[in-house]
Amino acid sequence: MRRILALVMAGAMLTISVGPTAAITKNYQKDFEHPFVGLIGFYDSDWNWVHRCTGELLSPTVVLTAGHCTDDGMGGVNAHARIWFQQDAGVNYDPATEQDPVTGYPTACTGTGGDQLGILCATSGEMYNYGFNYFAGFPNTHDVGIVILDQPIFMPEYASLAPPQVLDDLIKARGTQDTAFGVSGYGISFSAKRGAYAISFRERLMATEKLVNLVSANNDGYNIQLNGNGDNRGGTCSGDSGGPVFWPADTNQVVAVTSWGMANAGCRGDGWYYRTDRRAVIDWINSVAGTSF
Repeated sequence: MRRILALVMAGAMLTISVGPTAAITKNYQKDFEHPFVGLIGFYDSDWNWVHRCTGELLSPTVVLTAGHCTDDGMGGVNAHARIWFQQDAGVNYDPATEQDPVTGYPTACTGTGGDQLGILCATSGEMYNYGFNYFAGFPNTHDVGIVILDQPIFMPEYASLAPPQVLDDLIKARGTQDTAFGVSGYGISFSAKRGAYAISFRERLMATEKLVNLVSANNDGYNIQLNGNGDNRGGTCSGDSGGPVFWPADTNQVVAVTSWGMANAGCRGDGWYYRTDRRAVIDWINSVAGTSF
């Protein structure tokens, strides 16, 4: 599900990987703490599968994700989307039938678990792109997308957008600030024990990452660079794109969405996340979603 991009910066060729989806690796745990984070599939006008990502509810009908997730690759946005909020949304996926019989992923909201349309699953025919254009304008890639659901999904809690420039305090006094971030998503995971490069569990996983940089040429106020925390390097990979980055880590406050990462063995390197704690981004979200976050 991952796109491989070549990006030229400062005369050096860097290979970066993004995904209409980029998954939690290594020191992950099953995420039952963020029920508003969902596995989102995108489709063309005929409901043909395009790719999958992660998205998070800001309200019963507004889903925040990455711009490269809503992007159709032709200057527009995908025609349709479907999102599942079960923690194990695609765990029982059967390659033979190309469907999870319990949840209906990736083609329906109905399975042996019953009809979940408007309960833990929703469709969409309305989505927006902040201006993502295959990483043009790097580092300001405009990698934010919004999906408006056809059916409201009511949750006990939702993700909340951080106020403008809340992360700037980390630049001013990093040594005295909390630099742990939380990430959540449905992407693939690296498993050395299984002798596999990557495994797609298709379930919601969470991990903690540590701040690496906010002000380098790759960031410049638009992105944040994080790395896995601890010996097992929990971080994101293909399938987590659009997923939330929480700061502080134990809150529902979203400061960025998963955007891209340096290509490396098992997706265990640094990840870059497009900041949503910017006035321009928040204003754009409100303008397309009709909200006042």
